[in-house]
Amino acid sequence: MFQPQVTQTRHWRFAIDVEQIGWLTIDTPKAGVNTLGREAIIELEGLVGQIETLARDGALIGVILLSGKDSGFIAGADISEFDAMSDFSVLPDALRRTHDLFERIEALPIPVVAGIHGFCLGGGLELALACHYRIAVNDERTRIGFPEVGLGIFPGFGGTGRATRQAGPVDGMGIMLTGRMLKAGQARGMNLVDRLVRHRDMLGWEARKAVLGKRRSSAAGWTKRLMAFGLVREYAANTMRAQASKEARKEHYPAPYALIDLFEQHGHDWRAMSRGEIDAFVPLMGSDTATNLRRVFFLSEGLKKQGTKGAKFARVHVIGAGVMGGDIAAWCALRGMSVTLQDLDMERIKPALERGKALFKKRLRKAGEVDAAVLRLEADPAGKGVARADVIIEAVVEKLEVKQAIFGGLEDRIKTGAILATNTSSIELERIAEKLRQPERLIGLHFFNPVAQLPLVEVIRSRFNGDAEIGLGAAFALAIGKSPVVVKSAPGFLVNRVLMPYMLGAVQRVEAGDSRELLDAAAIAFGMPMGPIELMDTVGLDVGQSVARELGHDVPAESRFATLVAEGNLGRKSGEGFYKWVDGKAQKGETPAHADLAGLGRELVKPLVDMTEIVVGEGVVANPDLADIGVILGTGFAPFLGGPLRARQDGKA
Repeated sequence: MFQPQVTQTRHWRFAIDVEQIGWLTIDTPKAGVNTLGREAIIELEGLVGQIETLARDGALIGVILLSGKDSGFIAGADISEFDAMSDFSVLPDALRRTHDLFERIEALPIPVVAGIHGFCLGGGLELALACHYRIAVNDERTRIGFPEVGLGIFPGFGGTGRATRQAGPVDGMGIMLTGRMLKAGQARGMNLVDRLVRHRDMLGWEARKAVLGKRRSSAAGWTKRLMAFGLVREYAANTMRAQASKEARKEHYPAPYALIDLFEQHGHDWRAMSRGEIDAFVPLMGSDTATNLRRVFFLSEGLKKQGTKGAKFARVHVIGAGVMGGDIAAWCALRGMSVTLQDLDMERIKPALERGKALFKKRLRKAGEVDAAVLRLEADPAGKGVARADVIIEAVVEKLEVKQAIFGGLEDRIKTGAILATNTSSIELERIAEKLRQPERLIGLHFFNPVAQLPLVEVIRSRFNGDAEIGLGAAFALAIGKSPVVVKSAPGFLVNRVLMPYMLGAVQRVEAGDSRELLDAAAIAFGMPMGPIELMDTVGLDVGQSVARELGHDVPAESRFATLVAEGNLGRKSGEGFYKWVDGKAQKGETPAHADLAGLGRELVKPLVDMTEIVVGEGVVANPDLADIGVILGTGFAPFLGGPLRARQDGKA
């Protein structure tokens, strides 16, 4: 009876079957996903040495690389090791060691086939590209890409050269510069994957056929490779820089520009490009930008550990079909919930349904998926969906008496265990809940505009709430793909409390004669995604005025701000505010010259940073880390600075 040869290490299992095919399986211990940490790399070096010997002796005809985890192939390098690895005395040798290992895999005389399901990202994709052939499961769970740019770096295990070799310079550089996740079919179209299968259980069989057929992937065709040569490469690099400059400034996010420089130097020779990675990668890894982006990553991941485990949500009822309520309802439907949307009549609900359909068409690729999402979003002017809903969200006008009246009529209609939530942007929950028989049932779920783009949901805790209600609220936010930050009920909570002094300060400067374009440009030069005046228009001047007054800020009746609101010029949603808006874009004039735009931006942002310190001191959020990640996710505050408090600590705000 045949006994397979098996080698077991902490991260890997290598078994040789009766056909002399080696099955190499990665299964990172005590982890939900596979990662390539230092220990896994060292163990793989030993196994590759064993494979080299077996191949040389004719005892092995091929190797199939698979994952032992349901979550996917390999999610990348072990980010928890990055801080230690950023040491200039350690990192270059570690990178060379991994480069050498992947080159040894590529040089094996027998075919090495990677079978991919789920996540195949970063270092995991670099390892797959070092294999000779790649097969992927063609389902919604498979995602392939290089997310490193979001951590302030680029691929460092030889992936830059191999990606451009396989996909050509335009597609290869494109996925590295954007961090875009590809579905299996898209990766196949780019030549990053050679074959698709429908189910994970087909991977082994197809990989076996690939080994027996001695299949090898081909590089990108000649027409794709043309962009890598001579003056055409220089033109391509300059085009990439121009596009990168629209997304991020070089002084804020140097990684995309360093990658483009690497391509311009070595893009004609993929091996030289891979070798050139090391010198370009090392300074990026230790940069302030990369250090802060790693911190933001871990803080974001920490938010996913909140919430009641095992909580299930299927039906959502939203009261209020305005911009926020309608967009919350559409987002929940997009994420698979059955949603009923209530307002006074169909005339008020219809625009929200139309915006929802536009969102579905933008986010979903197949017509059937769009149609299914449209069916999940149901107009409900009579409010019949309340009784069936797992979550009821109120999103009406910011008037205390209106909200109290709505919730007073809901208590007897909602089912046991349902979440009762308000999307109030500034009113303390205790005031809304004071007339309820069970005030502990009401929590805050504060979404941000635009709902489809901003990931934060403030889960607001009143003095009536216990851990159970807040845990359910956080679990619901996670279920619809949002990031929950728990905050104490206090005027403005976290984000609006810190935003308002920043935005009002800029408005007061405009009232005093400063250029709105200059102030917006200064904030962007500092690192904000949008200037404060454009942001006020986007939020809505009526909402801004209401929140400002709720927080005790003076908005004089004779001010331009108040006058615009009185005239119905509410910003983007009405077509005019501080700016005129056309097709969703602010129409801006020329920006006046200024000697130090970033310095002016720092000056503008100072009230936001000051208020963040105050809010932490008052206990509105549990700690400075939650304040930093909450302000980043809720306002877009410069992630490369690590948040307002980290920026102040580093002397940058």
